Amino acid sequence: MTTLDPDDPGRGDVGLGGPGDPGPGDPGPGGPGDPGPGDPGLGRRRLRQALDAATTGAGPAAPTAGAGGDGQAAAGGGVAPGGGVAAGELGQLVAAASSRADAEGLVDVAWVAHDTPVGALTLAATTVGLVKVGFGADEAVLADLAARVSPRVVHLPRRLDVVRRQLDEYFAGGRHAFDLPLDRRLARGYRLAVLDELGQVPFGRTVTYGDLARRTGHPGASRAVGTAMATNPLPVVLPCHRVLRSGGALGGYGGGLDVKVWLLRHEGALGG
Repeated sequence: MTTLDPDDPGRGDVGLGGPGDPGPGDPGPGGPGDPGPGDPGLGRRRLRQALDAATTGAGPAAPTAGAGGDGQAAAGGGVAPGGGVAAGELGQLVAAASSRADAEGLVDVAWVAHDTPVGALTLAATTVGLVKVGFGADEAVLADLAARVSPRVVHLPRRLDVVRRQLDEYFAGGRHAFDLPLDRRLARGYRLAVLDELGQVPFGRTVTYGDLARRTGHPGASRAVGTAMATNPLPVVLPCHRVLRSGGALGGYGGGLDVKVWLLRHEGALGG
């Protein structure tokens, strides 16, 4: 993924510093090569680390699902040995850089890892709506989003607060349907038509691949329906776990059969 460049005075400048910040032309109170408070190289390195961490979710202050999803590091800070940034300070810089980038319209995809009873889910949204639900806190999900949607993928939990709340309600048994704007760009053609029909399968009910094929007007397209289920970018929200093989066999599931069984039992659609 590309990152916002703090040396670029154009759209990529998220400007963490205030008007008094020493710019590239201000060598500060120290002389050449003196890494004092006014050293522009140190300031640029700090900002670049923060922007890189904000854009990729990597680095010492990288957020984890176990940290409550807020991406905030512990208090503290300072400059690490070698002129780097200590974890506490980097966490603050990441949060500030992310917020400023969001305010300036520089974030195309916001993401967060969210803990659920079936494990961590990586959630991502564009300004259109929820674009991805991935099983696990997997960097491969972010890399795929960077390649297929935009490289400007930033950890911004607050953008997904409504999604997280509705998922929590679903897993707690208090919600049977999701009311969320969806960005369906990762599914096209017949797969998109299948997912549109899938969204009509209610909580606690199941259908077969053949049923969905018939509902989309292509009764012989069961295999294509299976492919649409296997590549569903929004599992749980678009409930591919409710689709079974003819005869009631479970079939496959991207999150694993144990997760499919858990979801079906949670909805009362599977005994035991």
